[in-house]
Amino acid sequence: MNAAHPTAPLTQSASASQAVICYVGLGANLDHPVAQLQRALQALDRLPGTRLRQHSQLYQNPPMGPIDQPDYVNAVAELSSTLDPFALLQALQDLEQQQGRTRNGVRWGPRTLDLDLLLYGQQQMQHPQLTLPHPGLPMRAFVLYPLAEIAPTLNIPGLGSLTTLLAHCPAEGLQPVLTHPQQPCGVWQVQVGASAAPRKAPL
Repeated sequence: MNAAHPTAPLTQSASASQAVICYVGLGANLDHPVAQLQRALQALDRLPGTRLRQHSQLYQNPPMGPIDQPDYVNAVAELSSTLDPFALLQALQDLEQQQGRTRNGVRWGPRTLDLDLLLYGQQQMQHPQLTLPHPGLPMRAFVLYPLAEIAPTLNIPGLGSLTTLLAHCPAEGLQPVLTHPQQPCGVWQVQVGASAAPRKAPL
């Protein structure tokens, strides 16, 4: 994800009435990825001035980078937050670090947790530390299809309708994950063709 603004504090808007609807992409492929995403979803709901509204189901997805790494587990979460975009970005990177994320300079390499700020309301931004909407959003099936579960009528600022973006992005290799409560944490299986239904927070 983009680097956080180097001087951005965790600032909040004046009141909760100014909360902005945001979307965050989650991914993991190390150290029990399902458990990593479940933990991250709970942590998102505890961020200052932030509430987890709902999230997609989990998906298995082939790695986008080097092929000699495990498949990813991905999801998208919908938040309402009074944090400004740079403060929210910083908070997401703090969560990544808390869950063992290390940055070794390998682009798209394996990781315990990846949190991408996809959308911040209708804001468009080109900044050295943050681009909104996220530049990878329109061509990543593991972002678009989970996003469509929880916001099917969404219009992406500067890019058009989510429906149009989906029509140009095949869901190749993307499969829903079926988790079993009776199994040890982090054990997961793939259920091909599982029906999609948004999960209300908390997980």
